[in-house]
Amino acid sequence: MSIYDKYEAVIGLEVHIQLLTKSKMYSNDSAEYGGLPNTHVSVITLGHPGTLPKVNKQAVEFAVKLGLAVNGNIRYENQFARKNYFYADLPKGYQITQDKTPFCNGGHISIKLKNGEEKNINLTRIHMEEDAGKSMHDQDATDTLVDLNRAGVPLLEMVSEPEICNGDEAYAYLTEVRKLVRYLDICDGNMEEGSMRCDANVSVKIKGVKEFGKKVEVKNMNSIRNVQRAIEYEIIRQIDLLEAKQEIAGETRSFDAVKGTTFSLRSKENANDYRYFPEPDLQPIFITEKYINEVKQTLPELPSALYKRYVQDFKLSEYDASVLTDTKAIAHYFNELTTHTKNYKAASNWLTVNIKSHLNENAIDIERFPIKPTQIAELISIIDEGKISHTSASQKIFPELVKSPNKTSLQIAQELNLLQESNTDALQDLVNQVIAKYPEKVTEYKNGKVTLVGLFMGEVMKLSGGKADPKVTSKLVKDTLDKA
Repeated sequence: MSIYDKYEAVIGLEVHIQLLTKSKMYSNDSAEYGGLPNTHVSVITLGHPGTLPKVNKQAVEFAVKLGLAVNGNIRYENQFARKNYFYADLPKGYQITQDKTPFCNGGHISIKLKNGEEKNINLTRIHMEEDAGKSMHDQDATDTLVDLNRAGVPLLEMVSEPEICNGDEAYAYLTEVRKLVRYLDICDGNMEEGSMRCDANVSVKIKGVKEFGKKVEVKNMNSIRNVQRAIEYEIIRQIDLLEAKQEIAGETRSFDAVKGTTFSLRSKENANDYRYFPEPDLQPIFITEKYINEVKQTLPELPSALYKRYVQDFKLSEYDASVLTDTKAIAHYFNELTTHTKNYKAASNWLTVNIKSHLNENAIDIERFPIKPTQIAELISIIDEGKISHTSASQKIFPELVKSPNKTSLQIAQELNLLQESNTDALQDLVNQVIAKYPEKVTEYKNGKVTLVGLFMGEVMKLSGGKADPKVTSKLVKDTLDKA
């Protein structure tokens, strides 16, 4: 047994979710990403004396939405607090956040483990706060520059219980969180742009021991994959220290994505004294049951519910259901498609294979895909009716539909002369011609070489110019050979 097998990791994640509001949390300054440095600021963002903050109503709605989506408990009375600490990019010298009254307590994120089992990662809280600005250390040779455009942008911080066991579970958890906030349209989930950020609290202990080991916080990871890598590295690092009889320092570390290692930023041996106290410039926010029910009515069908419906009601594979629910736009397209066809498997195949390949090859989203769900449904219908083959539909009709989305599948099939011959009398004549051409093969078939059906089928298809209906033709060939 490896020395690592006697240890287990205890991991909790803090996910900062930047909200898709037009203005900031406590002012009407623009919250848009990507403006010129320090152009989305005002006296309120900068914390000038005599200025008063005002709560962004939409940000509160987004907080309630997320709380409902994770089956959390929404708090009726919510107070804001000042968290005092000094960062160069925190213009007021304090952050308006929530301390003892988060918008939501409890709830969970359900993840799928590699063995196929489901696991619920319980949540401690979801609270509202404002973002800090951004310090840039690589823009000037001697000075650190500060961009305060991001300062005051609304954030929801989702804190998990320490129930994650490894990097794979962390990866699955963050993937589900990102999918969820995108379905809710409250955050774009782009970690590379900083609109979803994650801090990982990692400790290790001997299996079976109740007491947790010393916690290390890993920050500044810009992708879900890097969170996974940082956790995996940190688990090994901490175990190696314990095995070498060395003490683990309680500290904040960062992740070097190039080297795949973590490195120390600052010590956390002494607890930070943030001197929380109620924000005197903001009244408490009272959320009513009526308001909660109104927000609940705006929730879309969530990915977990869609996944179960696709597997249980549509009898799709877990893989297909996973691909179809990966993004809200794909799921929306599929949902509309299934209102026009009941061949759910064919609908899934067209979306996950042909359509997604086209999207990937052309680097576009499905919102820019020119073919409507009704046209794909018609394509499925004429295949099922035997009017065209799936091969013709995939290789010839689909590409033409992309070029001419104003046409129907049947029109294109007629223009390209792709309609299959399913008239049994006409096909019987072709079958008779082929069988008469190969009397020795007929004898071999009668003597047990049944694989020769393929040869006869191929010859009939050649004579028909590829337009013979395969199902009808196959039956005619077998029946005629058996009677020969």
